[in-house]
Amino acid sequence: VDSAAVTARVAVLIPVKAFADAKARLEEVLDADARSTLARQMAETVIAAAAPLPVTVVCDDDEVASWAASLGASVLQLDEPGLTPAVNAGVEALANAGFETVIVAHGDLPRATDLTQCAGFDGVTLVPDRHGDGTPVASVPARAGFRFAYGPGSFAAHVAEAERLGLAWRSLPDPDLSFDVDGPEDLAALRSTD
Repeated sequence: VDSAAVTARVAVLIPVKAFADAKARLEEVLDADARSTLARQMAETVIAAAAPLPVTVVCDDDEVASWAASLGASVLQLDEPGLTPAVNAGVEALANAGFETVIVAHGDLPRATDLTQCAGFDGVTLVPDRHGDGTPVASVPARAGFRFAYGPGSFAAHVAEAERLGLAWRSLPDPDLSFDVDGPEDLAALRSTD
């Protein structure tokens, strides 16, 4: 595979919530500073896992925007908060910039290593979370009009969306990319394996 050609066609989009507001479900086990630090560290891991692909961080926060730019990522800053609208806007912006494939990777994947494995399939690649419910990573054709639907049952919703659009899709279970940190049980599981 010609990595330069792949890099020219594929971009990684990482939605990142304001660090100060991140991971509210962890407030019973981590204070605000610890949650903010954890969110930043996980997002940095995901950016590193995107190499050598270009990264765009979509956010609605000035601190996140300057942090992402300092790491060499492009920034798409929106006024409208919310994960689903942010991802839809980000994919559209990358399609308009000429990318053929967008890998959407959430910023809360502390074990993320190689996001490039999600590219190279002619259709939609969905990485289920370890519970088979969420979609921490999805790779979509940029111009397909794929509409994201995050929240409970997003994996099934994204399979249905691929089928609605007539796109081939594959599930790509990956123990590292499937591991997201939402609640205290996730944090405990992460710490037990470190």
